[in-house]
Amino acid sequence: MKEDTDYPRWLFAQECRFVTAADNPEALPDLDLPEIAFAGRSNVGKSSLINALLNRNSLARTSHTPGRTQQLNFFGLSDKCYIVDMPGYGYAAVSKTKLKVFSQLIQNYLKGRAALKRVFLLIDSRHGFKPPDLVVMEMLDKAAVSYQIVLTKTDKTPASELETLVTTLTTTLKKHPAAFPTPVLTSSVKGEGLEALRALIAELI
Repeated sequence: MKEDTDYPRWLFAQECRFVTAADNPEALPDLDLPEIAFAGRSNVGKSSLINALLNRNSLARTSHTPGRTQQLNFFGLSDKCYIVDMPGYGYAAVSKTKLKVFSQLIQNYLKGRAALKRVFLLIDSRHGFKPPDLVVMEMLDKAAVSYQIVLTKTDKTPASELETLVTTLTTTLKKHPAAFPTPVLTSSVKGEGLEALRALIAELI
């Protein structure tokens, strides 16, 4: 069924449930299915995208307070894979102590995680890469974890600016060995790019 063009749509119509969470390296679960992780700066629209992708209203918690996700949250999609919501990063109100804990948690998660098929790194299309994003990209390169850029909130960015941004990002990505060469453009509000993202995930698992 995986080769069927309708498979991605079928897959993301299946039950998805919260499985477990980890807020320190020792709590990372030992799971037996492929994992697809989502990372990004706080307030990039990560929870909204995950909810839209999975056809749910509130599976991943959204908040008007950036930085609310402070742990790795694992969601089981049928019996096919786990969707991992990683802690948001780069929010000034989070203490340096917490940032250090988050960093260590993420590094431990990425290190030798054979089940992790890809990290989708979310970038706000209105702002492009910021220094914290580049730090995470270097971390992913060092861990040799395949990752792909997902531009969010494209409905709020003029087409001409979006085209320029994609060109700039594509050039930057050539310098990062673990990065997939092209970004995915999405809008949780308009539903744009969700089918393409679902198809990508279906191929990976």
